[in-house]
Amino acid sequence: MSTRVADFRLQEWLPLWLTVDDLIGLLAALAVLVAVIGVYNALRSHNPFERRFAAIAQRKESLRRAALDGGRSRRRVQTAGLMSEAVKRLNLLRSHHASEARALLARAGMRTREAMIRYLFARACMPLVFAAAMVFDSYGAHILPVPPNMRWAAAFGAAMLGFFAPGVFIKNLGNKRGKQLQLGLPDALDLMVICAEAGLSLDASLTRVSRELEPTWPEISEELGITAAELTFLPERRQAFENLRVLAAEFREARITRAEEKAARLPAMLTVPMILFILPTLFIVLLGPAALNIIDTFSGKKQGQMQTTTVQSTGVNAGTANR
Repeated sequence: MSTRVADFRLQEWLPLWLTVDDLIGLLAALAVLVAVIGVYNALRSHNPFERRFAAIAQRKESLRRAALDGGRSRRRVQTAGLMSEAVKRLNLLRSHHASEARALLARAGMRTREAMIRYLFARACMPLVFAAAMVFDSYGAHILPVPPNMRWAAAFGAAMLGFFAPGVFIKNLGNKRGKQLQLGLPDALDLMVICAEAGLSLDASLTRVSRELEPTWPEISEELGITAAELTFLPERRQAFENLRVLAAEFREARITRAEEKAARLPAMLTVPMILFILPTLFIVLLGPAALNIIDTFSGKKQGQMQTTTVQSTGVNAGTANR
C-alpha cells in the first residue's frame, strides 16, 4: 500500500490541458471567490427599509412595463376571453372541482375570476397537451427513450402528469405564501397593539396595519385588507371574524404538523449518535472482559500462570513439611 501511495502522481489523473499549477490556481481562485461571497453576505445590511425601497422600485418598473406593453396586454385579454369561453362551454365553473379549486386558489392569494378560469382551463387542457406531446415524441421526435410497447402507457402517464401539475403548482404557491404570512404575523400583531394603544378602532387598525405592511409583507397586508373590507361591507361582523379564524386555524394546523414532523424525525436522527457513541461503549463494557479472557486462553498466558501457581504452592507445601 505504501508503494502505491509513493508512486501516485497527480499529473497522471489530470487532463492533458490542465497542469498541477493550473489546478492549484483554480482552487485558490475558487477559495477567494467563496470568501468574498461569504464576507459580502455577512456585511450586507438586512434592513427592512431596503426591502421596501426595492419593492417600490420594482413597482415603478412594473408600471413602466405595463405602459409600454399595451399590445401585449390586448393579446392577453383576447387569450383570457378564449379561456373564459372554453370554460363556459365545458361548464367547469359549476363542477364539483370548482369549490375545491376556489379554496386552493384563495390559499395561494388568487381570488379573481380570471385566476379561477385559467386554473380550470389549464387543468382541462394540460392532460391533452401532455399526452399529445408524448405521442408525437414516441412516433416522431424520439427525444425520450420510450419503448415501442410502452407508447400508450407513457401517453397515459403524461396525461395524468398534466392533470395533477396545475394543482401541485398552486399548492406550492400556497405553501410559500403561508410561510410568508407566518413570518409577517409578528410584525402585524405588534402594529395592531400599537394602533389599539393609540386609540384606533378595529376597522381603522386593520386598515392602517394593512397599509403599513404592504411594501414589506404584501401577503399579510392583503389578508388584513380583505378582513377590513369584510368588516365594512358584510352585514355581520361575525362572518368576517370567522373568515379570519379559518386563516388562524390553518396556521395552527400547520404548526402542529411541523411539530409532529419534527417528533417523527427524532428516532431517525438519534440512530446515528447511538451507533457512534452509545453502542460501542456498551459493547466494550459487556464484551470486554469476555474478550480479554478469550485472548488470554488462546495466547497461553493462563496456562503459564496456572503452572507458576502450582510450583509456588508445591514449594510452600515442601517448606512446611521440612519444618
